[in-house]
Amino acid sequence: MQHYQAAPDSLKDKVILVTGATAGIGKEIAMTYAKHGATVILLSRDTRKLEKVYDEIEAAGYPQPAFLPVNLQNNDPQQYQQVAEVIEKEFGHLDALVHNAGDLGLLSPIEHFDEETWFRVMQVNVNAEFLLTKYCMPLLRKSDDASILFTSSGVGRQGRAYWGAYAVSKFATEGLMQVLADELESANIRVNSINPGATRTKMRANAYPGEDPNTLPTPADLMPAYLWLMDSEACPKTGQAINARDFIK
Repeated sequence: MQHYQAAPDSLKDKVILVTGATAGIGKEIAMTYAKHGATVILLSRDTRKLEKVYDEIEAAGYPQPAFLPVNLQNNDPQQYQQVAEVIEKEFGHLDALVHNAGDLGLLSPIEHFDEETWFRVMQVNVNAEFLLTKYCMPLLRKSDDASILFTSSGVGRQGRAYWGAYAVSKFATEGLMQVLADELESANIRVNSINPGATRTKMRANAYPGEDPNTLPTPADLMPAYLWLMDSEACPKTGQAINARDFIK
């Protein structure tokens, strides 16, 4: 996997929805997929930031993207159904859904954890993923080679004190990935999860304020893993829990 190198046009004509696409790893995913030929649908709650990433993709000469201002804290199923309806109207199908958006919440012992924060983290990290996947599934089934990618975490594979709602939500993400992979084993839809690991992002800085960010890989360093997961020939399996660090040379 360390030696994987995507072809320049490996994602040509693919339609890929990326959540949390305005900063950090999400923005890098969007830019990288667009660079390799994909039509990227950017999803985030901040319209101004969406427009900025949209303009960067267009200025680079990549395929024209689209964007959807959506607040994943909203638990109304109708919002997610409308997302799928817009994509169907504009594109007719979906080749990949990348669940990148996430809410760190706060680091706290369970007995003192703020209830409102707990419910918000679960909504963004679990419920929104379920709803978006549910309503986009008919669009993914129209693809000859579809992929659903969930973002996991080390604390979602081995629990750690004080990581509270975030860790529990990532355990749920892994479970959702496994259930879907088993359900869709005979379909043309691969379902996997990826753990980015410690990366130079704002979320990481919030969790570890005393850490030197220059000692960490950048989001760009992780992109071979994200490209590999979209390549059905290189990555034909489903139900895998991948570590992005395994791709860093």
